Amino acid sequence: MAHLPKISVITVVFNGKNTLEKTIRSVTDQTYSNVEYIVVDGGSDDGTVEIIRKFDDVISKWVSEPDNGIYDAMNKGISLATGEYLWFINSGDEIYDPGTLERIFNIHNLPFYDVYYGDTVMIDTEGNEIGGRRLKPPANLTWKDLRNGMLVSHQSIIVSKKITPLYNTKYKLSADFEWVLLSLKRADRVINTHQILSRFLEGGITYQNIPAGLNERFRIMIKYFGFMPTLLNHVVIGSRFLYFWVKNKRF
Repeated sequence: MAHLPKISVITVVFNGKNTLEKTIRSVTDQTYSNVEYIVVDGGSDDGTVEIIRKFDDVISKWVSEPDNGIYDAMNKGISLATGEYLWFINSGDEIYDPGTLERIFNIHNLPFYDVYYGDTVMIDTEGNEIGGRRLKPPANLTWKDLRNGMLVSHQSIIVSKKITPLYNTKYKLSADFEWVLLSLKRADRVINTHQILSRFLEGGITYQNIPAGLNERFRIMIKYFGFMPTLLNHVVIGSRFLYFWVKNKRF
């Protein structure tokens, strides 16, 4: 039987006692058997660690200690991972359904790719679906497509560890954008799963710091695409942003 790769699912959390358990259950409910589950806690003092201990028998590795921000914690997760693929599902977010990984990775889907990506559905704090993301992943995603914004959610992309970069911790809000861009740039084979991969909790750190996050993302885009192309693309990005907000009353 063909080898089924180990998937390292990594959850980063800090004071997430109200959101973490649903995330954990969405990972541990996967019907795919070869999953390594890693939880990186930033030294929570609200009862989060007690929730982690509650699931100690199904969490492969966990650590609880102060860090230097979310991307430093994600880098810790990468260093702990031994799987062939990495998938970040942070506290409050969920894998879409129990069969998600099994549909992607099975002996009928050879060869395996460097990057798998898909769509995302947004949820509120009660776990109710409130619609899709403003930006949709294209049929054939490349790193150059990110000149048009974050077309694929960070929670809906699974990356081979052999090409995975570390997060650039000089960025406090948008290092995930550069991480996705570099992962795609390093990849030889990228595939659209044509599935919803994750349920993304609206109102995270980026939503709480929209101006600063957009400023960081703008700087990253200039770095890889140049100033004038980035500026011109933001005319379109801004127009679509306003249209979506007026229509849906959310970002």
